[in-house]
Amino acid sequence: MQIRQYIVDAFTDRLFHGNQAAVCVLEKWLPESLMMDIARENNFSETAFTVKEEKGWHLRWFTPGGEIDLCGHATLATVFVLFNYYEKQAKTVSFQTQSGVLTVSRDGELLSMDFPAYALKEVPVTDLMEEVLGVRPVKAFMGRDLLCIFSDAKKVKECRPDLEKAKELDGLLLHITAQGEGPYDCTSRSFAPKLSVVEDPVCGSGHCHIIPYWADTLHRDQLTAYQASARGGELYCRMNGDRVTLAGKAVLFSAAELNL
Repeated sequence: MQIRQYIVDAFTDRLFHGNQAAVCVLEKWLPESLMMDIARENNFSETAFTVKEEKGWHLRWFTPGGEIDLCGHATLATVFVLFNYYEKQAKTVSFQTQSGVLTVSRDGELLSMDFPAYALKEVPVTDLMEEVLGVRPVKAFMGRDLLCIFSDAKKVKECRPDLEKAKELDGLLLHITAQGEGPYDCTSRSFAPKLSVVEDPVCGSGHCHIIPYWADTLHRDQLTAYQASARGGELYCRMNGDRVTLAGKAVLFSAAELNL
């Protein structure tokens, strides 16, 4: 059996930047165990699998540590592949996912995704957070993930978290963020040791936590976000009630056949 797989750098217009995702376009669903094997073999933060069904495209995301309910960069990578190779005339593509229907549209040079925003609940800053991060957060919030607020962007960039100890924290992923510098409204980084991902280079679902916080704090609906991983990436974001628009660019690295 041969499967077409694409590797795309998302939230960037330059190769070797942004966040890599593998995208497998399937004729029908594979056994879940095989999709997990492919995700582990790729060893990216995400491998996306998509199938065109009667009601449109269905999309699932797998990390090396298991399936996840929402992923921004792999969605962006998937729609980049579909727009360029499978749905060349389409203006929008909608996906059935674990997080409901996600719609992505062409927006000039950007691909614009409509995602659900996570409701954030402020939680106490703990000694464990400080032990993990090496600096005490100013505030902390819980959605699906733990969001820790730092006093400045420099601390975000220089943070060297204890990722083994981070597994003791609540939340699926760990995000750290501070107000941005220069053209950016906010700066962040994302870690997912519970999913066997050390650092997620540019995390779309993380910004479904980060953007609601900064939109409320800065009293702005439109924000430009920078993820300060080694690869780096940019997101152009807008709050729409309980939804977040995440827009970005993507670039193809490779296309190949998987021999299974």
